[in-house]
Amino acid sequence: MKQLILSLLLFASIAHSHEPAAPAPKGTGLKVLVYSNTGYYRHPDTPKVNRWLVLLGHENGFEVDVTEHWKDMRAEELSRYDVLVLNNANELDKVLPEEQRKSVEEWFTKGGKGIVGLHAALVHQTKWPWLNALGGCDFNSDSDFSKAKVTIDPAAKDHPSVKGQPAEFWIEADWTNHDHVVTGQPGFNVLMRVDESTYTPVRDYFKTRNGKPMGADHPIAWTHEPATGGRFFYTEFGHDLRSLSTPFARQHVLEGIKWAAKAAPETPKQK
Repeated sequence: MKQLILSLLLFASIAHSHEPAAPAPKGTGLKVLVYSNTGYYRHPDTPKVNRWLVLLGHENGFEVDVTEHWKDMRAEELSRYDVLVLNNANELDKVLPEEQRKSVEEWFTKGGKGIVGLHAALVHQTKWPWLNALGGCDFNSDSDFSKAKVTIDPAAKDHPSVKGQPAEFWIEADWTNHDHVVTGQPGFNVLMRVDESTYTPVRDYFKTRNGKPMGADHPIAWTHEPATGGRFFYTEFGHDLRSLSTPFARQHVLEGIKWAAKAAPETPKQK
């Protein structure tokens, strides 16, 4: 794929210059495309998260390609992949032509494929109604990087992206306030919530810009399996490498990708 701006080989060579290369496990056949272009705010760590995702695939036996070019979202190119990861890719109507947006919709629905959204993937997507409906909400505001208490939804405790984790625990991230709560929406299942009483949910920048906390029901990770087909996984983790550099976040994103691809989960290690 000529337009891919980053590839597994490129990132593997970068990794080799900084750290010992771990032997790659036997390939799973899973192929993932990471898209990280933005029409709105670009998170400074986006390239680092791209690299993190490529290495995650390398260490777990699946292929990860990275692009920011709309040509790689054409139907022919998409057909090679099982999962599309939107790495903080926001306001996509500004950077993806309508034809390519339609290609994504058909690839997901008719092919029964998977989409994974990291952190800002649900920011300013209302002008792409299909993606807005798939995610279930849009952006209102966010917090500073904060340590907060997170709870696992009891009905989701066996989902591979949270399995083995305590019912409640403390972890650091940037927490997003969404304009709608996905709880109870058809086809949606909440995996985790953050307790807003344990941190300041709206940072100063948004306090004068109509920023609003979500209250007692603040989902931070969920799945959506629409009746039309396909699997969608969203998590608020991924603003930067700090929110991904824990064993839990690694399991959470890895198993979210595999779930979206309908791949078999791994047995989680005991915490």
